[in-house]
Amino acid sequence: MTSRPTARSTTTALPRGAATTTLATPDGPFTVIGAEGAVLASGWTEDLAELTGQIHPSILTARFDPAASTVQRIGEAVQRYYDGDLGTVAAVPVRQVSGPFRMHAWAVLREVGPGAPVTYAEYAQRAGSPTAVRAAAAACARNAAALFVPCHRIIRTDGGLGGFRWGLPIKQRLLDREAGLPGA
Repeated sequence: MTSRPTARSTTTALPRGAATTTLATPDGPFTVIGAEGAVLASGWTEDLAELTGQIHPSILTARFDPAASTVQRIGEAVQRYYDGDLGTVAAVPVRQVSGPFRMHAWAVLREVGPGAPVTYAEYAQRAGSPTAVRAAAAACARNAAALFVPCHRIIRTDGGLGGFRWGLPIKQRLLDREAGLPGA
């Protein structure tokens, strides 16, 4: 990957003071919306509307300090991830809002390490609600901060991929990369 983060302008309504960057990655364009050093939303798209639609309304209406909202450090973490430092994205702060279970489930999801995917049932167990497999799956589906909150590391009990907002081919390539498979 040779591209460095570059800011994009848009007419999509962003939180006041937020910043964006889109990077070229082996998995396609990856865009981050960030504010004050934290990821608000991210994913493999250049369309900001695909990301802003995932941000909680309370964050969309928040005001952030534009001087503190550079996304350069976040973009550098993505660059390092794709350069092989797979754990670097775990250190990037994320700001998402939801109910208590989902907030806890997202925190638990950030503890699932690269190369060690778990099933939806195991994820529900780790989140403290072993019978809440659907709620755990919903936490993955509602995750706005792809890569930083690694919902791609959750798979079906039969070893199948399950779902992924950004497409199963990207999910498979991320898992292969994290497993250290050649060519990933």
